[in-house]
Amino acid sequence: MADPPSDLKQLASAAYSELAAASDDRALEAWRVAYLGRKGRLTSLLRSVGSLSLEERREVGAAANRLKAELEAALEARRAEARQQQFAAAIETGRLDVTLPGRPKKVGRLHPVTQTLRDVLATFVSMGFSVVEGPEVELDYYNFEALRIPKDHPARDMFSTLYVDLPRNGEPDVLLRTHTSPNQARVMERTQPPIRVVVPGRCYRREATDASHEWMMMQVEVLAVDEGISMADLKGTLFEFARRIFGQERQVRFRCDYFPFVEPGAEVAIDCFLCGGEGCRTCGGEGWIEIMGAGMVHPEILANMGYDTHRYTGFAAGLGMERICMLRHGVEDIRLFYANDLRFLEQF
Repeated sequence: MADPPSDLKQLASAAYSELAAASDDRALEAWRVAYLGRKGRLTSLLRSVGSLSLEERREVGAAANRLKAELEAALEARRAEARQQQFAAAIETGRLDVTLPGRPKKVGRLHPVTQTLRDVLATFVSMGFSVVEGPEVELDYYNFEALRIPKDHPARDMFSTLYVDLPRNGEPDVLLRTHTSPNQARVMERTQPPIRVVVPGRCYRREATDASHEWMMMQVEVLAVDEGISMADLKGTLFEFARRIFGQERQVRFRCDYFPFVEPGAEVAIDCFLCGGEGCRTCGGEGWIEIMGAGMVHPEILANMGYDTHRYTGFAAGLGMERICMLRHGVEDIRLFYANDLRFLEQF
């Protein structure tokens, strides 16, 4: 067997040499196991001193313990040095170039229906209309009766009304408004002509949802009352609106339609922007796409509001924001607007 003190010297030399070459935590841990672990080289050497004399065991054991303490201290020092080197390298690698432009932060945007609503309101405001609002929880009187839709009128069936509560002891019916038209009566009750207002707001109907129907929708009501207003004023106003929203090249069509609160009534449509009026899937083969209903305010409504029908006339129109938004952006399913899917909303 070789001289144990000589073995300690060789072990120490090899240990310090390998420790200096270890540069990361994994290499340092491997070095610790190889030299200071339970089966390491220093532990194995200590177990071999049993064959020596008592005096030699004392000498070799003391030298081995001193070497162990020195190696443990050297390991900690090397670990601290390696961490410092790694930190310095990380700083150098991740050094910030202050001359580079900063990373832009994500900026939120308005909902596509809100964007469309603002464009629609801005268009009418530029033509002299004011924006007013009305309640979403409405009385049956304003929602129906003031608009020439009494309780037994068949037109009520088309509105699929959501009632808030059943009437008690002669109290009026309360409901979620089915359209923004109740504000015609509310505005005329408290205002004398001339009147030019647009009324945005949510409306509610009890119906199943599909690609073109939602139980909640955003509408805008248009109302103008003054002396000498005619169908020509209605056509001119809505013609200008359609071209500003959908493009100056759009053709606009007015066709007779029925609404209880206007006479005469009209359906307003634009030529299909995909097929140019020749007929396609988007327009149902007709070449035209309906965008709103309109008409001259019925004289009975004006009279009920205390207006002189020989002096004043007016026109009204109602349009759905979701439909306008779908047409502007080519969206095929109205449910996408309220599904809160960021993949869809981030496109606008």
